[in-house]
Amino acid sequence: MTKQKNYKKTLISCYLGYVTQAITANYSPLLFLTFISSYGITLEKIALIPMVFYLTQLLVDLAATKYADRIGYRACVVASQVFSAAGLALMAILPEMLPVPFVGILISVVLYAMGSGLIEVLVSPIVEACPFENKDGMMSLLHSFYCWGAMGVILGSTLFFAVFGVENWKILTFVWALVPLYNTFNFINCPIERLVEEGKSLGVGGLLKTPIFWLMIILMVCAGASEATMTQWTSAFTESALGVSKTIGDLAGPCLFAMFMGIARMLYGKFSEKLDLSRVMLICGVVCAGCYLLASLSALPLLGLAGCALCGLAVGIMWPGTISISSKNCPRGGTAMFAFLALAGDLGATVSPTMVGTLSEMAGGNLKTGLFAATAFPVMLVVGLIVLISVNRKMNRG
Repeated sequence: MTKQKNYKKTLISCYLGYVTQAITANYSPLLFLTFISSYGITLEKIALIPMVFYLTQLLVDLAATKYADRIGYRACVVASQVFSAAGLALMAILPEMLPVPFVGILISVVLYAMGSGLIEVLVSPIVEACPFENKDGMMSLLHSFYCWGAMGVILGSTLFFAVFGVENWKILTFVWALVPLYNTFNFINCPIERLVEEGKSLGVGGLLKTPIFWLMIILMVCAGASEATMTQWTSAFTESALGVSKTIGDLAGPCLFAMFMGIARMLYGKFSEKLDLSRVMLICGVVCAGCYLLASLSALPLLGLAGCALCGLAVGIMWPGTISISSKNCPRGGTAMFAFLALAGDLGATVSPTMVGTLSEMAGGNLKTGLFAATAFPVMLVVGLIVLISVNRKMNRG
């Protein structure tokens, strides 16, 4: 008698995979001021840290489109946890060992960004390949763990620094590194299935010739842009609306946004079987555009803050929702499709916040101008979804 596979273990491993990604993305920004005071690093160099992180992720996404299937899911996802654990642990060691501390920090960032990129590409198809019912809801719930991880690392780190002092940050860095280290063994032992049988996936060439795939890419760029722009600029609104210090603004703003985003993903995970995903995303796109307009045009700071917070609810299902829609519309897309979607999401998340910063600076430091321009992304998402719903309706009639 064959032993039944425990896919719940796979699911828990994937949940912790997204918690790991949240740690790698959100922990080092909390230490920027510490790096400046401890190692004499300039603000200009500090700005390179998030850029190197996202650029590395983009390159890993790109490489995964070609090599992830050849190497295999298990080897790649185990590597994602090893890279993440090593990068986090080395961040506490390398700056002291190398003659230029900043080089040590960058090496660590590249390592855990490689882990983060692999997590982004592999975790969704691993869950998609499991024999679960209600895949849409499962995908949304899975992605909510990034939000809870982000909240956990921000609140947990703040509490640690308040109790033990920020000078003990290296101890906390080792503690956070234990999460991917523990999860390495989970991924070694849990059941992992192939998403598409060998030889039956479209491959990169086939995907690029599929028109609906390009529509999915546009949706994903808009989803990444809509989410990341508000994530990056929420703290500025928190400071102006509540008149709090920059530190509290940095913590409360992103935390509030992550909480609402996580709630949206959990709610959709619970009620997804009764809902039409495309139509829910369409409504969320309209609400998201409204939130951007509220934040950028409102004369009352508290209304601007409400726009930022509610935006978390609106963008919550955009990223996982686009992945689910893509799986339905391109069932033979395979790993390459998930890698391209991650690449598109990261591209949106890189371009849009930079665009907002540039336009705001051109407008004399007025952040509202940049955010108003960023409304274009949720509007494009809405247009893309209207086209998709129309195409699917015609195909169903045919």
